[in-house]
Amino acid sequence: MTDDFEQRHGYPPGANEIRPTDHDDQAAVRRLTQVSLATADLVTFYDSIGEVTWADVGNGYFVAPAEDVLLQLGEYGPVDMGADQKARGLVIGSNGGGQSYVAGPGGAVYRTRTASQDEPELDRVADGLRQFLEQLEQVLTRFVETGEPGHL
Repeated sequence: MTDDFEQRHGYPPGANEIRPTDHDDQAAVRRLTQVSLATADLVTFYDSIGEVTWADVGNGYFVAPAEDVLLQLGEYGPVDMGADQKARGLVIGSNGGGQSYVAGPGGAVYRTRTASQDEPELDRVADGLRQFLEQLEQVLTRFVETGEPGHL
């Protein structure tokens, strides 16, 4: 992806990586397992993947490390996901356009319509974490092949 990036875009590439889980991440994963909103798929993901940073794919795509998910939860609480405010989710990432990705109850992944998480409007982007990650892979593949990032 980065071989001819600077030639095509006029500036050097930033961080673009899938970072494996390290010791600190494992400690955060253990704490995440205690959070009732964390699905088994999310915990399994964080058991192997520390974070995803694709700063140069479109505006950027980011899957936050488990520690950041926990910090976000501690500072702002869960994301209210419905008019009844009974459904709540965890912010697991973002795009460079200011929208957040939220893992909801049952594992579906949503994208906020705006940068605000106060009474957010959400669009369902994937039925589960696996589908969300497959869509991220498709965005990256398109970017590598065509230079166009696509949209998620």
